Amino acid sequence: MEILRAEHICKIYESGNNEVKALNDVSFSVQSGEFIAIIGPSGSGKSTLLHILGGVDRPTSGTVFMNNQDVYRQNEEQLAIFRRREVGLIYQFYNLIPVLNVVENITLPVLMDGRKVNKEHLQELLDILDLNDRKNNLPNQLSGGQQQRVSIGRALMNAPAIVLADEPTGNLDSRNSQEIVELLKLSNRKYGQTLIIITHDENIALQADRIIAIADGKIVKDERIR
Repeated sequence: MEILRAEHICKIYESGNNEVKALNDVSFSVQSGEFIAIIGPSGSGKSTLLHILGGVDRPTSGTVFMNNQDVYRQNEEQLAIFRRREVGLIYQFYNLIPVLNVVENITLPVLMDGRKVNKEHLQELLDILDLNDRKNNLPNQLSGGQQQRVSIGRALMNAPAIVLADEPTGNLDSRNSQEIVELLKLSNRKYGQTLIIITHDENIALQADRIIAIADGKIVKDERIR
């Protein structure tokens, strides 16, 4: 079943008197439960595409559908709700709130949504992420790998339909990188969440179901590998 569809996405940025076309007529669809790796050189448009898919950055033209809903027909308030409920975003630099502890960072999206924290789901995530003994720590008391686990917990707390990860292992060593990928694969299998990862790491890309390669703002390859 299709969960996400991008149709003719273009994104143009103004740079002085010039226009920079970050994305140029990008179209593809994603099936529910797929694990997709997006690869390509720096500046190819990967992060721009991920932000557009996640409701963070509006395209200059084109359409994004999530569960047959036109994402960018929503106003800013509706988009904020969409991001909290439907999309889990994971970044390379963690983006944790420094004055909040592990549990507070993980549950922040739920509390911002004015909802009650599902304590069973929270405990399950703390167990899976191996953060039980760190749940009262602040971000500066955690290693890089632990901080990225917290950001994964935050992304999964609302049980989103789709998880988007932008270079989630970019700041980690190889052992921590593989642990983070295994956690994301577990969320893909255990919760049936669709997973899209941007990565420069070929070993990570080869663990996906499908690889989409982008160059100069265009899809140059879309290959199913399993």
